Amino acid sequence: MEKGCSPKCPLPPILRPLLGFVFFLVDVVLDVWNIVSLYQKGEYVYVGLLIAVLLASSVLAQVYSWMWYSDCKENLESRVEKSARDHGLIGLLHIFQLGMFLRFAGVVEISICKPKLNNKQGEAESLSPDMSMLRLIEAFTESAPQLVILICVTIQEQELQLLQGLKIAGSFGAIAFCLLSYHRNMRKFVPEDQKMGWSSSVLFFLWNLLLITPRVLAVALFASILPCYIAVHFLSLWVLLFLWAWRQKTDFMETEGGEWLYRATVGLIWYFSWFDISSRKTKVKSNIYHVCMGADMGLLLGLWFWKRSVESARLSPPPVNPYILIGGLPALYITGLLLKLLYYWKFHLSLPRLISSVRDLPQIESEVQEEEFGTIMPEPDTEPQGPFTGIHKRRRNMAVNFYH
Repeated sequence: MEKGCSPKCPLPPILRPLLGFVFFLVDVVLDVWNIVSLYQKGEYVYVGLLIAVLLASSVLAQVYSWMWYSDCKENLESRVEKSARDHGLIGLLHIFQLGMFLRFAGVVEISICKPKLNNKQGEAESLSPDMSMLRLIEAFTESAPQLVILICVTIQEQELQLLQGLKIAGSFGAIAFCLLSYHRNMRKFVPEDQKMGWSSSVLFFLWNLLLITPRVLAVALFASILPCYIAVHFLSLWVLLFLWAWRQKTDFMETEGGEWLYRATVGLIWYFSWFDISSRKTKVKSNIYHVCMGADMGLLLGLWFWKRSVESARLSPPPVNPYILIGGLPALYITGLLLKLLYYWKFHLSLPRLISSVRDLPQIESEVQEEEFGTIMPEPDTEPQGPFTGIHKRRRNMAVNFYH
């Protein structure tokens, strides 16, 4: 485990949310560029699919953002957010898909106007878990499906152009970086000497990249040759994953309807990557997940290769040799699993001492421990007065689930 080697960001606090906002705008511009490029190529079906994916993902993120604002209207820290609340504009801004801009504005204002308070009590930092969670949701409801569409178009064109290849590689890296950003946000709940270092960050990024890439490529290859069946495959697997999330009795949202939405979203994320949502037997569940996803990936690749072999005369050759894909993608997946095992062996914190700093609750340093029934709770003598709600409940559950 790395200790005392947390990478210190040389950027001033104000530049971090600004850079995040710039990357968010770049992502929006690239989405528009992809739509225009497909339209110019005459790929109208893919244009419709891409627009539907982008709209659905944006609406989902706005719904989460609005629900989370509704949970903590009395605890808003920034003046811009309070002004939007006082004038009844929070709901309207989310209807016009501007909820993320409001959140960025709040973080930037706190970083500029309250730098000392931010450093002392972490107001801007307290918004980071929600922001990273929203970006994570967007990564697997927007970026991953968008990648599947772009790869299908590339296969049909039978040529992998340099710019297209860079866009695809950058999208894979962006998804893995979203997971890394989420992970680093969880490290904010542990003591300073247990923060995430550069070597553990690189290893975490690599094993996620090597697990996500073959999964997305296998789905894209199958979709490119059996487009009608990919919807059946997705819906069938998503229903199973949704039921599995329901069986774990999650407690993340404030309302029952929000909790069902969260479980459905987890099913979407699990279609592409593993994500901890409970604090009970997570290692067993993770192992079951990877075995099932590995078998599913083998099934998709096998059906793709069989279909290509049967109709080789009619189908055009793919940009990459099929034998390289059949052998290379499982190898990448296995390598990713080995790197994940190495990370959990060397760097992952198991049941660390969690630090929860919230403004409207007492300062808490809770030692999480495993009880006989496998649940994780703070020590009885450090339990705060009153239950956790809103952002504090989400932060606590995210951290506890992550470290078990």
